[in-house]
Amino acid sequence: MQKKLVNLAEQGLFASVVFILFLLVFENKIAIPVWLQPFGRMHPLLLHFPITLLLLAVLMEAFRFYKAYAANESYRIFSRNLLLVGSLLAAVTVIMGLFLSKEDGYTGSVVQWHKWTGAATFFLAALLYWAQQKRWYSRVVAQTGSVILGVILLSAGHYGATITHGADFVLAPLTKNQTPEPVDIQQALVFNDVIKPIFEQKCTSCHNPDKLKGALALNEPEAIQKGGKSGALFVAGKPEISLLLRRIHLPVEEKKHMPPSGKAQLTPTEIKLLALWVKGRAEFNKKVVDLPATDSLRILATTLFSPTELTEPEFAFDAADDETIKELNSDYRTIAPLSKNSPALSVNLYNKASYSPEKLQELSPIKSQVVYLNLNKMPVHDADLKHISQFENLQKLDINFTDITGKELNQLATLQHLESLALSGTQVKFADLKNQIATFKNLKTVALWETGLTDAEINQLQKAYPRIQFIAGFNGDKSEPIRLNPPQLGNSAIFATSTVVQLRHPVKGVVIRYTTDGTDPDSINSPLMDNKMVITGSKSIKAKAYKDGWISSPVATFDYYKNSYKPDSSTLLLPLSPVHQAEGVKSFFDHKLGTFNANSPAWANNWLGVRKNDLVLVSEFKKPVSITSVELRTMIEPETSIFPPSLIEVWGGNSRDQMQLLGTAHPAMPIKGSSPVLKAIGCTFKPHTVSYIKIIAKPLAQIPEWHSNKGNKALLLVDEIFIN
Repeated sequence: MQKKLVNLAEQGLFASVVFILFLLVFENKIAIPVWLQPFGRMHPLLLHFPITLLLLAVLMEAFRFYKAYAANESYRIFSRNLLLVGSLLAAVTVIMGLFLSKEDGYTGSVVQWHKWTGAATFFLAALLYWAQQKRWYSRVVAQTGSVILGVILLSAGHYGATITHGADFVLAPLTKNQTPEPVDIQQALVFNDVIKPIFEQKCTSCHNPDKLKGALALNEPEAIQKGGKSGALFVAGKPEISLLLRRIHLPVEEKKHMPPSGKAQLTPTEIKLLALWVKGRAEFNKKVVDLPATDSLRILATTLFSPTELTEPEFAFDAADDETIKELNSDYRTIAPLSKNSPALSVNLYNKASYSPEKLQELSPIKSQVVYLNLNKMPVHDADLKHISQFENLQKLDINFTDITGKELNQLATLQHLESLALSGTQVKFADLKNQIATFKNLKTVALWETGLTDAEINQLQKAYPRIQFIAGFNGDKSEPIRLNPPQLGNSAIFATSTVVQLRHPVKGVVIRYTTDGTDPDSINSPLMDNKMVITGSKSIKAKAYKDGWISSPVATFDYYKNSYKPDSSTLLLPLSPVHQAEGVKSFFDHKLGTFNANSPAWANNWLGVRKNDLVLVSEFKKPVSITSVELRTMIEPETSIFPPSLIEVWGGNSRDQMQLLGTAHPAMPIKGSSPVLKAIGCTFKPHTVSYIKIIAKPLAQIPEWHSNKGNKALLLVDEIFIN
């Protein structure tokens, strides 16, 4: 490197030491502005390069005093320059990391270890560089410093990987390939064996003591009950108002949706289990088998401990003759192999009018091959069970909604392979089941929904025969309803003269009710959305989806905006924020509405922002227009220092140089604890015919005292301007 360039680099290295020391000493008093956050987020992108350079530099430094290299001037210069460049890049990486650590979610012991080992890496590299020119710099100092720097550098990398990938990232391929110990259903706990694994797979990478995103940890019951920055995680017994479920049910593109977009999402079954757990008062110590037999959580959870058999079952009997099967098939009876190349047969009988016990007896030529018999809704009586008992290898019997009373169930006890017995919708009695079920040696499941048995009686059966699962939880009101998604907008929200309000829902049979007065819709009094309502002005509509047997959707708000005029040309007189430029001035009139999702590329493509100066826009209409109002659609998110404008002025006239003030507005400022909102704000005035208008919006000069960024200028964001 040229001497002048080396001198500049050394000065930069010294300045970096001072700046990083300043950041470390005063980190609790420093707030990183939004426009600087993207610089901090580049930390993971850059860090690998200085790691590589520093590792190579310390390796060369360790061999510097060996005879083969000691007299090699090129080796010494290259090693020194490599250490200088690596140190400078490490400084940039450390500064980025310190900026990034100020964002929400970077707390915990691992973050602290990563921060200090990263800073120590930089300081030690800088010290090692300056020590090279000292007289006391020797082989021992060089090798000792290189070893220490290498160890600290690897430690910083280890803690960084733990933050991004989890504590077990390195050993995961070894540990996760091991076959987990099977969980005994009799000992399984609802939280430890059903709910906690969901948190571990989908949540704890960001919500653990080492990385407390939102000040929330989901690794232990105590932390889960404590909640986080946004409050309690759940309200026991009320999943519909619990923060956990509300965040899960947000659209994936929403900023606060959990898990975040890009992460592995929860499956419908996992969401269902979490909702049922909260509805059951979020017990942490209850066993699965302690739940009622009809409980939906128990039924779903039990399936987790029943691994699917991946191999084809083997049967000891030979296949039936093809011609015999062909002759026995008819319009009211179908016989088919259980699977390809399997000797086992499945038999289904249809048509009540054609059924008779003889139809069962006719199957005697294939009695050894029948493993599944479906008599659902056939007029089967207790006396017919003796004909069913001939199928010696029968494994599954469906006699749902038949005329069975259960008094002669013991006739089926000879079926040594029977595992599943479906008795739903029959007149079976508790006493008959209790007395006869013990004779079934291999029975695993009994379906009993829509029978006369009470929940208490089914619970008694479950306790008496724990090896059998008594299913009675999927009928009508006994099953857990599913919550509907919110309605969706069916057409553009921006119109010129009038539009038809169109809301839709992906689930068939859903009705949508709405209000226009700001109140929440209800299922009785609020009008039905028929997609015929015509509006001629801006309007806010609240809507909910309803369907029998489902939990109603959350309230969704849809804002329709009228925009009568689009300028022929527009010019910004003052610069936009470097971070929030969207597609320039044309974005004000492109009918693309921004969403929250701050700091994402999609968000940046919709919003235009100013902070250091006013937003000043001049627009021209080649044909004069009569206007009475101007509105700016703004984002208001106090948490991230985004506030509405403190003042809006609208000027108009027939020439660019001679315009008069048409109207002003002083928008209300949010107070502490205000929720984020997307809102059109502006002013109205008497009709004026103009060829030019000038819109001035002033950012809030001083953020209020209650805010963590108090005294600084607020960011003003606008995505659309409506002229009417």
